[in-house]
Amino acid sequence: MIMTRIITPSSLRGRSLEQLRALHHEAQQELACSAEGSNARRDALTNLELISQAIARAYISRPGF
Repeated sequence: MIMTRIITPSSLRGRSLEQLRALHHEAQQELACSAEGSNARRDALTNLELISQAIARAYISRPGF
């Protein structure tokens, strides 16, 4: 899936850790394919940050943390 828009934090809520990791991988691929200074690169970087934050929240909310 090519991410053509910025993912919102609300769209990440309720996703499993596995789903978040898959989205993170897709955002990394998008970043790798984007041109330096492009809107696509900016969006990929933003998505990576948002997804990384959601992954961190998912780890913190796991039992036994």
